[in-house]
Amino acid sequence: MNQPILAVRGVDKTFTMHLQGGQRLPVLHELAFEVHAGECVALGGASGAGKSSVLKMVYGNYAVNRGSILLRGRDGAVDIAAAGPRQVLAARRDTMGYVSQFLHCVPRVGALQIVAEPLIERGVPAAEARERAAKLLTRLAIPDRLWHLPPATFSGGEQQRVNIARGFIPGLPLLLLDEPTASLDARNRDVVLELIREKRASGTAILGIFHDVAVRGVVADRVVDVEMFAATAVAVA
Repeated sequence: MNQPILAVRGVDKTFTMHLQGGQRLPVLHELAFEVHAGECVALGGASGAGKSSVLKMVYGNYAVNRGSILLRGRDGAVDIAAAGPRQVLAARRDTMGYVSQFLHCVPRVGALQIVAEPLIERGVPAAEARERAAKLLTRLAIPDRLWHLPPATFSGGEQQRVNIARGFIPGLPLLLLDEPTASLDARNRDVVLELIREKRASGTAILGIFHDVAVRGVVADRVVDVEMFAATAVAVA
């Protein structure tokens, strides 16, 4: 088998509770899994097991206490666990996308521009980027009368669809998904499932959280049970 796009090895994660006298809360111990090109791996486990924390560690938002998070892109590999800020930003630009549960964007910027920006940042001509963004927004049932309005004025479901469009548009080797269908109706959920299948067919590796068991059953090749890697829940002073 080819080398994985993402290889997580021996990762420990402890949170320091600064508002509680610096207590340390161990969360994960010896976390290990791989995600290969064209594969969708789901993170499983009860609420609070650390699934979202895993995504944030892979994306470089959370530091790890030990272990490696090796991400392989078109131009080589980088260990996100040891990378500096510039390396992490480069990995996000060139190798991994992230669809979080909430849309974070610049106020007063229209939805079409928000979705097109990841392509423009990667050198795609602005007109082409906006054309591709328009097609994706149409597919996700965002009417063109809203394209030039800031998503802060949209409903929660519309904001999530803009978020999905922005995350899916670049075509990067790895895509991280945090509950992408949580606030969607059945029609738009099915569109997102189609988009996931298309990404897999194009060779994208996907790591995601899907609380909807039916959705997870459709898209995931396998499930990594995060609870198997739970650290001893004893606070250490």
